[in-house]
Amino acid sequence: MAESNFIDYVRIHCESGHGGAGSTHLLRAKYVPKGGPDGGDGGRGGHIILRANPQYWTLIHLKYRKNVKAEDGEKGGAALRHGKNGEDIYLDVPPGTVVKDAETEEVLFELVEAGEEKILCRGGRGGLGNDNFKSATLQTPRFAQPGEEGQEGWFILELKLLADVGLVGFPNAGKSTLLATITSAKPKIANYAFTTLEPNLGIVKYYDDKSFVIADIPGIIEGAHEGKGIGIRFLRHIERNSVLLFMVSAEEDDIAAGYKTLLNELEQYNPELLSKDRVLAITKCDLLDEELETALEAELPEGVPHVFISSVSGEGLNQLKDMLWRALQA
Repeated sequence: MAESNFIDYVRIHCESGHGGAGSTHLLRAKYVPKGGPDGGDGGRGGHIILRANPQYWTLIHLKYRKNVKAEDGEKGGAALRHGKNGEDIYLDVPPGTVVKDAETEEVLFELVEAGEEKILCRGGRGGLGNDNFKSATLQTPRFAQPGEEGQEGWFILELKLLADVGLVGFPNAGKSTLLATITSAKPKIANYAFTTLEPNLGIVKYYDDKSFVIADIPGIIEGAHEGKGIGIRFLRHIERNSVLLFMVSAEEDDIAAGYKTLLNELEQYNPELLSKDRVLAITKCDLLDEELETALEAELPEGVPHVFISSVSGEGLNQLKDMLWRALQA
């Protein structure tokens, strides 16, 4: 199978530029045999800067760029000439990227807003030239500062997709079919488990030119928080969603139990996910008649808004959009 283009985790080594050394030059001219110090300062080393660029939605462009080194600052020169600063390196990443220290896994910062910039490794300061050290008692200093060393280290970049609504469900619950029906996204759809192997995003058009973004992640199975299945790899992508849409197929033997299983997996992964607004959609309701729907409705969990939908017949889809929009505005 071809390797996926969706990369949401990379580990890179970054090193900013060293500062240039200050100059120890002494002025010597035809009629100025002892002109004193005129050594200039060294230039700053180049920074390594991360920039949130909405044109990117994956980290694949950094997957094979394991070592990033910024330019060193130049040395100071005679006649108080300042050394040239090292050129900064900008690494564009998708909005939603989390940056961690690879050794401690401490979160250093996150880039959420488009155009937001953060310095990952700060370039070393340039050293002061000997002109800075002259005084009444030291008129000819023959020393200058060396440049500061840059910063370096291994870092982890993790992407958490930015979406308004996150789809949560078992494999083959109809999540990809719903995404393809109510958005212009074209996820892979087939009648077997784990059709979705990577997250998909789609924009749902609502009334009066309003819209919201919905994210589909691979299906979750019982034990996902322990590493079973592939959904656990992508659960981080629903951590920033405002609303979680739980999807359970009408083909399930016990819809309420299925919902509780999904809820438990999220709680085991990150208890904070349970504080998000939830909507329950019972999918594939074209397989049900009114009598069965009424019987199932009595068994559904209390306190969670629910709707019966069919992406094939279109039943309940407008009602679902209304429910999601209300939840997003709450």
